[in-house]
Amino acid sequence: MEIRHLRYFMAVADAGHITRAAEALGMQQPPLSQQIRALETELGADLFNRHPKGVKLTEAGRLLQTEARRLLAEFSAMQTRMLDFVEGRRGRIAIGFTTSAAAHAFTPASMRLCRSRHPELQIDVSEDNAAEITAAVLDARLHCGFVRVPVARPAGLAFEAVLEEESVLAIPIDHRLAADPATPVTLKDLRGERLILVRRPGAPGLYANLLAACARENVEVELAVEVEHMMTNLNLVAAGVGLSIAPASMRGTHAQAVVYRPFKDARSLRSPLTLVYRAADCNGPTGAFIALVRELAARKDHALFD
Repeated sequence: MEIRHLRYFMAVADAGHITRAAEALGMQQPPLSQQIRALETELGADLFNRHPKGVKLTEAGRLLQTEARRLLAEFSAMQTRMLDFVEGRRGRIAIGFTTSAAAHAFTPASMRLCRSRHPELQIDVSEDNAAEITAAVLDARLHCGFVRVPVARPAGLAFEAVLEEESVLAIPIDHRLAADPATPVTLKDLRGERLILVRRPGAPGLYANLLAACARENVEVELAVEVEHMMTNLNLVAAGVGLSIAPASMRGTHAQAVVYRPFKDARSLRSPLTLVYRAADCNGPTGAFIALVRELAARKDHALFD
């Protein structure tokens, strides 16, 4: 017995006439009669009493009608649930983000848009460094994640740059470089300075780019301390431990203790916001979220998130 057999049966039961049921189903009467006879043979019971004006349900037919109506309703509900999942309206999505990615207004805006569009979709969020987020997406512990500059690009993962912003130098308020916050700094201004950087295994490429840029300019810097997260960087800058680099969207953190200055002619220090996801996982909730991120990034007013 297949679902289509139950649909044929219900069409005949509702119409009370095989020919009219066949017309409603868009099929010929003889094949429909054959299907009903085959169903009766399989069940070992007559489902209809035939008479010149049509058909009438037997006691067995009335029982099957009750069961078939319930099964067809459940089947239809299951189809709806599956369609909701495939189109991203239902299910669960786990999203990771780095501290600096979370600080950009685009990240929470994308999640708010997802919640408003798909209220039945469960969104789980977590915070980690770029290396751990990349590994978690690769291992399917996360569906996707927001990072800055990827630290690695494993096969099977897609890295989509959502937007880009400038990077700024974070300076303790009593440091000599904090005296003129409106003037861009050069890499040569960093000579001999103590830098606070994220540890290499989890470090965003932003830090690697800074060290590489300093090397190209023959600017020697001192590594003051390595930390796990960018927010810790800024906490230590506020404490006067050293200088650090951060995306411009983090400007304002510890505003009473940290001054932020832009870099002059430092294109390699631009800070992107990057969405990482499995290239083969572009359906269901993940695909729906990716589409919403792209929609938000393409809006003409996306500068509001810069």
